[in-house]
Amino acid sequence: MTRRIRFFDTPVDLLTMDQTVARAEAAMSARDTDPASPPVRHTALNVAKLIKLDKDPELAADVRGSDIIGIDGMGIVLGLKMFGVDGAQRVPGVDLFLELLAHCARTGRRPYILGAKQSQLDAAIIEAKRRFPGLEFAGSRHGYFAQEDESEIVTGIRESGADCLFVAMPTPHKERFLNRNASKLRVPFIMGVGGSVDVLAGHVSRAPEWMQQAGLEWFHRMVKEPRKMVGRYASTNSAFAMLLLKTRLSGRNPISS
Repeated sequence: MTRRIRFFDTPVDLLTMDQTVARAEAAMSARDTDPASPPVRHTALNVAKLIKLDKDPELAADVRGSDIIGIDGMGIVLGLKMFGVDGAQRVPGVDLFLELLAHCARTGRRPYILGAKQSQLDAAIIEAKRRFPGLEFAGSRHGYFAQEDESEIVTGIRESGADCLFVAMPTPHKERFLNRNASKLRVPFIMGVGGSVDVLAGHVSRAPEWMQQAGLEWFHRMVKEPRKMVGRYASTNSAFAMLLLKTRLSGRNPISS
């Protein structure tokens, strides 16, 4: 299953983990033969982001304009299934990030990470090299910078010759940064990874495997970070549940080609 559909007017790519990694490698290989090939941007879509799109036109444009819009949240999978899309798979952003680092180690590709605090970024890079022997980074830069520093950062990334860029900043900051700069970076594959660097650094824990499989990773995060997450999940999850219910009762199908 490798098709693109629209779900509540937002494109969604029905891809497996392996297919997503293959798309990333295809983008990197295209740059090998044509340095002017356009970048491929990946966005991970979850319930919270989907709900925000209606109230944030700029974020909606950033997300819907991405080349790959992967399913990051189990809520999206369940919503698709509710309206007849069977077989859609969740490809969590953090897992894709790690799989792409492993791919880089195997193939000699060189990633660049932008974002997170310097201490956590340093710890994440050390851990990545431990997990994936042979991995070499094109560069890295913490995510705390002023607007006037952005041009210099973009130049540094472009001159690094990176094969892929992981932007570890929260929504909508990473989307805004990429919308302004994706064409200037000259990196063939670009992906926003949010808090994945904190996970790799060991600063934030993942849910147990059974909770991930059951689609309860959001609950684990809410328990671990109640002040940060309770309001977010209470509002967006309930809004999504109401959206699904109203759409079902109306008889409308939110899926289109």
